[in-house]
Amino acid sequence: MTKVTVSKARIFEEEYPYISRFVQEQGKIEVGYAEGHPPFFVVAYDEGGTIFEGKEEYNSMDKAFADLENGIKEFMEKNGL
Repeated sequence: MTKVTVSKARIFEEEYPYISRFVQEQGKIEVGYAEGHPPFFVVAYDEGGTIFEGKEEYNSMDKAFADLENGIKEFMEKNGL
């Protein structure tokens, strides 16, 4: 029996297509807390500035990334990207 492995990058791209496209084509994300920065756990930026700021806290990483995915999706759809 042959064991098939799936690239974790591919799984991430399938689960979070807007995050994946955003960071590959136009911006960056930050995850976690940094001293001296606003208290948002997830943030997305492009060259024009901040396009999404998440909540201060999440119950799980899944919820944080789902919120980030939705925020980036809304931004991209609103701006025809």
